[in-house]
Amino acid sequence: KMVDPTLAEMGKNLNEAMKMLEDNQRKVEEENEKKYARKDIPGPLQGSGQDMVSILQLVQNLMHGEEEEETSQAYRLQNVGEQGHMALLGHSLAAYISVLDRERLRKLTTRILSDTTLWLCRLFRYENGSAYYHEDDREGLLKICRLVIHTRYEDYTVEGFNVLYTKQPVIYISSAARTGLGQALCNQLGLPLSCMCRVPCNTMFGSQHQMDVALLDRLIKDDVESGKLPLLLVANAGTPGAGHTDKLGRLKELCEQYNMWLHVEGVNLATLALGYVSSSVLAATKCDSMTLTLGSWLGLPAVPAVTLYRHEDPSLSLAAGLTSSQPVEKLRALPLWLSLQYLGHDGIVERIKHASQLSQRLLENLKNLDFIKTSVEDELSSPVVVFKFFQEYSNRDQTSHAAQASTTQHPIISNERHIYDTFNQWLGEQLAQLVPASGVDVVELEDEGTCVRFSPLMTSAVLGTEIQDIDQLVDCLKMKIPVLTSTLQLREEFEQEVRRTVGLLYIEDLSWPGLGVVRYNYHSDGKNDDKQEKELEKINTELLKKLNELESDLTFSLGPEFGGQKNCVYIGMVTEDLDVSELVETIAATGREIEENSRLLENMTEVVRKGIQEAQLQLQKANEERLLEEGVLRQIPVVGSVLNWFSPFQASPKGRTFNLTAGSLESTESTYVSKAQGTGTTPPPTPTSSLAKQRLPGQKPFKKFLRSSDAFSETSSVSHCDDLEKMEQRPPTLSPGPEQGPLGTEKTEEQKEVAQATKADTEDIQSNKSPRNCTKVEEQESQR
Repeated sequence: KMVDPTLAEMGKNLNEAMKMLEDNQRKVEEENEKKYARKDIPGPLQGSGQDMVSILQLVQNLMHGEEEEETSQAYRLQNVGEQGHMALLGHSLAAYISVLDRERLRKLTTRILSDTTLWLCRLFRYENGSAYYHEDDREGLLKICRLVIHTRYEDYTVEGFNVLYTKQPVIYISSAARTGLGQALCNQLGLPLSCMCRVPCNTMFGSQHQMDVALLDRLIKDDVESGKLPLLLVANAGTPGAGHTDKLGRLKELCEQYNMWLHVEGVNLATLALGYVSSSVLAATKCDSMTLTLGSWLGLPAVPAVTLYRHEDPSLSLAAGLTSSQPVEKLRALPLWLSLQYLGHDGIVERIKHASQLSQRLLENLKNLDFIKTSVEDELSSPVVVFKFFQEYSNRDQTSHAAQASTTQHPIISNERHIYDTFNQWLGEQLAQLVPASGVDVVELEDEGTCVRFSPLMTSAVLGTEIQDIDQLVDCLKMKIPVLTSTLQLREEFEQEVRRTVGLLYIEDLSWPGLGVVRYNYHSDGKNDDKQEKELEKINTELLKKLNELESDLTFSLGPEFGGQKNCVYIGMVTEDLDVSELVETIAATGREIEENSRLLENMTEVVRKGIQEAQLQLQKANEERLLEEGVLRQIPVVGSVLNWFSPFQASPKGRTFNLTAGSLESTESTYVSKAQGTGTTPPPTPTSSLAKQRLPGQKPFKKFLRSSDAFSETSSVSHCDDLEKMEQRPPTLSPGPEQGPLGTEKTEEQKEVAQATKADTEDIQSNKSPRNCTKVEEQESQR
């Protein structure tokens, strides 16, 4: 048969458009043009119009703008395959089909809707069900609530809210449900928040993420006794956080007892398509309605969510909005209808099975890792894996830790949990950055705290996760665990060292994932608060710059962008070979050096001003002395020139130099005699850490020397350490040989002789009649 040319052209245009939009390579000319002309700035509508290629190029520029170049590592597009192209083609076909004549459109939409509903009901074991297709995944539950209200309140269509006022409806939602779900339902239904009842989860027995059935029974009885009408219960087959499933069998019995509607949602409903299904999830097939999000499960872009339900009265379904008489509304199922046919039954089952195998592979590897605590519902089959870093104590440490926690229980427990939450937040961010194809994210749970979650049913089809990605994730986790344990163990030692060091202040910031936070205290001399704050900021900023210039493996920063302490140095994660005492000593010594330099710069203005005034006075006095030496006749213009020609006056130029290091004025006579400027006094040496002087060749700062290190052998390290100790214990010498003793004993005599030599008369020096000990002094000086 002949293919419709319009459909063929539509498919061709879609393929060309997708190739153009998925092309991330840019030409050099386009990049240069982009620098001068921003395509994403709104502009006027062109009168002549544009062709399709230009419009698609504009869409490509908006999709892959400058943001992608800046964050190319963290940004990743969805993996759109052939099945994704079929879903996108469905939207184009829906627009084309909507222009058909009414009778042909009705037949086509009825076929598409019936086929899709039949396939989904058989695929997910939901017999005799109807389907509602919606864009927002909460819209299906909203329509179900309206259906139940129409069913339980017979006069609701006529009297409206007056019927609800006489007997208030109650909707029960688990405390582990999605955030804001109950409030959204009340807002859309026009009900007060008192109609929403949050059911707590188990606290003593069973999973702490499952709804407490016994407590729910008591809540329903209390509402019935108070004249309220229990309307609907929302259960979870895979909670949004931990992925646990409620006891759907017991909940169904409870709903039948009180004539309530049971609605189930969650990621674990996808496992209904597999050959083996756990009994807890299989009970969902008996519920009154369920919501399926096939787009994330199968990696299909822009496909609607589906709510399957069972109800016998089609008029009430129409009144609730679950069905529509408009054929165009039924075309929502077209992208899903095309995608399901492309994948087939085996392809759908294979994708869901692959996601389950990924979670099982990760769970098996996590069991063999130390300091990793998992929180899964079923050890054999769990579509969602939640784990966290947790360092358990040994028997001795656990006893001492319990004794310490008994004295101050609440601060110890709260601080410890806060620290673990911070470390697990950092761990989840690192794993997501190192292995972006894994799709791991960070989740906040009420009991466990901050954890890392792996939900392949929601991410694997979209990101294309494979087994090797899971192995890479485990390898990265093995690399991060020693860093976490070392940092956690050295935090207390770092705090104690900082508190013992003068000039440093320890800042307790439990939300910082690292060794700790330290601040160098500026010793103010009666300065106001604003000036002291500026000096404190200047010193700590310079301290951070100096620490980053060191070639160490540590990371120093100003802390988080929001919520961090000001004027502090934040130290990141560390390893077990960190020398905490050397680190703290280096920070203190560097801070003192910066403070001394800042004080010198502060006093420099006053010193220079006084020096200039003193130099002016001395130069004025020298000019007066020069006038007296030259005489009055030399000051007369004509006579002075003649006198200077017959008898020149030899006068050395006199000036003054200002020594910034010593802060004193000096004469320039020596400069004119030697034709070179003197160096002056030598500035004091920069204070450095004593431990840094003993660093071995190739050893980075702040690292402990381990005898079992691969970089140095045991014999060489021991001999080198012995040499360092001998060099420390050896007294300073002036010259080698047996003359060290006499030179040390005659030090005072040499100083006297040098003083006597410098005070000798000029005539004796010119006639080479130097003192008797002058030769000896020169010999001593040469020996030095």
